[in-house]
Amino acid sequence: MQDQDLLRQNVQQQLQQLRTNLERLALWQSVAPEQVRLTSEQPFHLDTLAPYEWLQWIFLPRMAALLDSGAVLPNKIAISPYVEEAMPDFVQIELLLQPLIEIEELLNEV
Repeated sequence: MQDQDLLRQNVQQQLQQLRTNLERLALWQSVAPEQVRLTSEQPFHLDTLAPYEWLQWIFLPRMAALLDSGAVLPNKIAISPYVEEAMPDFVQIELLLQPLIEIEELLNEV
């Protein structure tokens, strides 16, 4: 089992890389979607948000909150298959998948 501090640090680095890549791909939004779009009950907010919006407005803040609070991190996640399937024609999808796969591998080892 990995040292928890090191695990958290590695996850934080990959979350930052994901954010950087979203910005680099011009997918980062400066204005949040309407509140009603952020309150979906569907997995990944399929009915209200694009995959990159879900990453920015739901996944990144929730993971940051878990890291900041010291809460237990999830130990079984699979986000990359969703992104890959939801964005099949996105040319530089590997820039989104790479940090997500790293996060999955880190958390799924715990």
